[in-house]
Amino acid sequence: MIRAVAVIVPVHDEESLLGACLASVSAAVVQLRAERPEIACSVWAVLDSCTDRSAAIAAEAGAEIVTVTARNVGRARTAGWEAARRAFADVDAAEFWTTHTDADSAVPPHWLVHQIELADAGADVIIGTVRPDFRDLDAMRTQAWWRRYTPGAANEAVHGANLGLRADVLAAAGGFPPLAEHEDVELVAAARKRGATVALSDDAWVRTSGRQTGRTPGGYARYLRDDLLSERG
Repeated sequence: MIRAVAVIVPVHDEESLLGACLASVSAAVVQLRAERPEIACSVWAVLDSCTDRSAAIAAEAGAEIVTVTARNVGRARTAGWEAARRAFADVDAAEFWTTHTDADSAVPPHWLVHQIELADAGADVIIGTVRPDFRDLDAMRTQAWWRRYTPGAANEAVHGANLGLRADVLAAAGGFPPLAEHEDVELVAAARKRGATVALSDDAWVRTSGRQTGRTPGGYARYLRDDLLSERG
C-alpha cells in the first residue's frame, strides 16, 4: 500500500500559468487527505532557471521549492523527485508514489486519489491522458483533436503532465534521463523493459496548455502545431 506521495512540478518561467497549476494540485491534495488521511503528501516545485515571478508564486502556494539552473526538464524532474525521496527517506521506496505534472497544466481534484487507487491495485506506472486547453486552439485543430481522441478511452501516449510512478520502479529504470524533451517517454520505456506493471487511464485527464510555441522544438506544442493536423483522417 502507498504510504507517501510527492507531486513534482518542473517550472521554467511559467508565471502566467503556474498559479492555476498549483491551485489545482492543492485541491487534489485536499481530496487525497480527506479520503486517505493516512497517506503523507507533499508538493515540489522545481524552479529551473526562472527569471520571472514563478518562485514567488510557488512560495505563495506553499510548495516545497527546489532550484536548479539546468534549462533541462529531465534534470528538473530528477531534482524534484530526489529531493522528495530524501524528505521521505523513512518510507520504503515501493510504498512511495511520485506523481508528475507540468507548470502549464491543471489536474482534476480526484487526480491523486485515482492514482493511488491504481497503485494500490498493483500499478507501478500510470500513464494518464491530457487534453489541450481548447481556448488556445483554432477551430481546425480543435476539430482534428476530437476526431482523433475519444473521451473515456485511455491511450499509450506518455505525457509528463499526467504521469505516476512508484519510487523503486523510477529508480530501477534509471530515473528521468537528462533530456530537454521526451524524458518522460524514455523513462516509461525503460520501466517497461524492466517489467513494470503499467496502467493506462483517462479517468483523471489533465488539461494542459494548447500553446503551439513550446520550451523545446518538439513536445506537445509541436504536436498541436504540426503533427495533429497531419494526422487528420
